[in-house]
Amino acid sequence: MNQSRVALAAIATLIPLAMITTVYTGRPALQDREEQEKITVVASFYPLYEFASRVVGDRAEVSSLVPAGVEPHDWEPTAEDVSRGRAADVLVINGAGFERWADDMQAKVVANTSEGIEFNYREENEAGDDEQGHEDAGGGGVNPHIWLDPMLAKHQIDKIRDVMASSDPANTDYYNQNADRFTAELDSLDAFIRSELADCNKSDFIAFHDAFTHFSERYGLRQHSIHGVSPEGEILPQTIQQIIELANGFGINIIYSEDLIDSRLADTIANEIPNGKVLVLSPIEGIGNEEQAAGIRYIDKMKQNIANLKEGLECR
Repeated sequence: MNQSRVALAAIATLIPLAMITTVYTGRPALQDREEQEKITVVASFYPLYEFASRVVGDRAEVSSLVPAGVEPHDWEPTAEDVSRGRAADVLVINGAGFERWADDMQAKVVANTSEGIEFNYREENEAGDDEQGHEDAGGGGVNPHIWLDPMLAKHQIDKIRDVMASSDPANTDYYNQNADRFTAELDSLDAFIRSELADCNKSDFIAFHDAFTHFSERYGLRQHSIHGVSPEGEILPQTIQQIIELANGFGINIIYSEDLIDSRLADTIANEIPNGKVLVLSPIEGIGNEEQAAGIRYIDKMKQNIANLKEGLECR
C-alpha cells in the first residue's frame, strides 16, 4: 500500500514537471506550429525556384514543378503537378508565354515575373538573319529568356518580393532584406560581365537555341542560334548548312551546346568549320542534382557561361 502511494506521488510529481518542461522549451509544439504556418511556394522551373528561394529564405517552403535536370520547354504537368500548383499559396512563373499550362493550373496567387517588362518584338530566323521569323513559346515574337539578363532578373526578384509581401505581410521586412541582398549580387554580376566582355575581338556567337537575345542586347553582342526559342524539334540539312556558312563568314570556330541537350548536332557543325570546337553555354533552365549537391547556383552558372563565351569571342 505504501509502495503504491509512493508510486502515485512520484507520477503526480513527474507529470507537472514534464508539462512545465514542454511549456518552457516549447520545441515540439513550436516546431509543429512553425511548419504549419509556413506558406507554400511552387516555382515553375529552376531559375524561378532559386529566385523564390532567395527571397523567402526560411519563411516559406519552395519547390519546383519541373524536376532537376529536365529541359522545361516542352514539359507538361501531370495531374499530381496540377494539384501541387493549385494547393500552393503562391505559384511563381516566368511568364512571357514560357509556361503554356499556367492558366489551366488555376493557382490561388500567381507571381508572373515578366509582368511589366517591355519586350522588343523582333523576327529573325535560326541562322540569325531577318528573312524568316519564328515564334516563341507563347507566340507573337516575344523571347521569354529574361532570367539570363541580370537586370531583368532583378525585375523578377522584385515581382516575387511584392507577391510574397502581399501574401505574407508579417514577413515583409524579411523578404525585402533578402531581395535587396540578392539584387546587390545581381548588380555585381552585371559589373563582372561588363568587365569580362570589355575587350573582345568578336561580338557574334552561335548558341544552340535562341536563349540569349536579352543577354546579347544588354551587353552589345549578336546571338545566332541553331534552334529557335525552344531547343527541341528537327533541324533541316539546309539550316545546318546555313549555320556552317554563317560561322565561316564571321570567323567563328566555337559552337555552343547546352548542358541539358545532346551535343551531337553541335558536334556535327563544329566538325565542318576550321578548328571547330564545342563548348557549353547554359541557358540555366535546369541544374542537375550533382551540381546542386556541389552548391552550384545561378550566379556560378552565369560565370561559367562568361568564361566559355570569352573564349568564343576572343576576349582578353
